[in-house]
Amino acid sequence: QVQLVESGGGLVQPGGSLRLSCAHSASIFSINVMGWYRQAPGKQRELVALIIRGGSTKYVDSVKGRFTISRDNAKNTVDLQMNSLKPEDTAVYYCNIKDFTRDYWGQGTQVTVSS
Repeated sequence: QVQLVESGGGLVQPGGSLRLSCAHSASIFSINVMGWYRQAPGKQRELVALIIRGGSTKYVDSVKGRFTISRDNAKNTVDLQMNSLKPEDTAVYYCNIKDFTRDYWGQGTQVTVSS
């Protein structure tokens, strides 16, 4: 079983920044897509950002220009830099990895944006 562990969440004021990190045990040769999702209380889990095998990225409209997804194959991490945070960004953020046959999920890290 591939293990994913998110870290970096916390409480931040509107306009602030956080960097989330997902440490994983997956082989880089088997990963198709890595991504970050989030789920606010009472709402559906939504895709926030993806990074594809070739390195291209995709973002949900609400975070474009503010969030950046990146990967570090040497460190086995996928990160999400979050800038200009808004209260509506408050959610539990989950790391996801898709290989050729399965999905793997982390336990989530709480991000709270509040003054």
